[in-house]
Amino acid sequence: MQPPGPPPAYVPTNGDFTFVSSADAEDLSGSIASPDVKLNLGGDFIKESTATTFLRQRGYGWLLEVEDDDPEDNKPLLEELDIDLKDIYYKIRCVLMPMPSLGFNRQVVRDNPDFWGPLAVVLFFSMISLYGQFRVVSWIITIWIFGSLTIFLLARVLGGEVAYGQVLGVIGYSLLPLIVIAPILLVVGSFEVVSTLIKLFGVFWAAYSAASLLVGEEFKTKKPLLIYPIFLLYIYFLSLYTGV
Repeated sequence: MQPPGPPPAYVPTNGDFTFVSSADAEDLSGSIASPDVKLNLGGDFIKESTATTFLRQRGYGWLLEVEDDDPEDNKPLLEELDIDLKDIYYKIRCVLMPMPSLGFNRQVVRDNPDFWGPLAVVLFFSMISLYGQFRVVSWIITIWIFGSLTIFLLARVLGGEVAYGQVLGVIGYSLLPLIVIAPILLVVGSFEVVSTLIKLFGVFWAAYSAASLLVGEEFKTKKPLLIYPIFLLYIYFLSLYTGV
């Protein structure tokens, strides 16, 4: 039996280190390429810088993390403030044209109350009341808030199923008829009889728009007890505009 021969000589591949003697090292030259490290940011691969690599090696890679944008943060301003201009425009038409024969779903003014529409109407009414009586602005807003509260409490005492937000919205929107007659009063102000008739028409228009929405069938024979305070409230609003 022959003894086993010597093992085959090891031939290094390109990916392995090759050891050479110090005598042959003088004839060697070359360079080491920097590692091509890539960072995944949102699906796109980009080459990592030296500073980025240094931070990751030291455990501070969390400083480089980028959070994905939340679609909820990119909402339009009107949507963020819950302002629906189409809904407000529809409610304005319902108040200005309260006749049932026109086919508007007027109950949406009461059943789907909002804050910005009535506030805009009250502020606009306050602006047209500015000339010569600036103090009226804050007083009109105060009367709107506390007058609506009075109507709300009276409606609940009389057995009505209505929320304060609904009353606030209906009373605010129903100021629109008074805004409509305001420029007419500027033209016919010198004619006392005509001016008085237009004022009465505006007050009846506003009171009817509000009462037809707030005074439901649940009040039965108690309807006048709620319609009368609404009528007086709009008379007072008109007096703040005319200065009477």
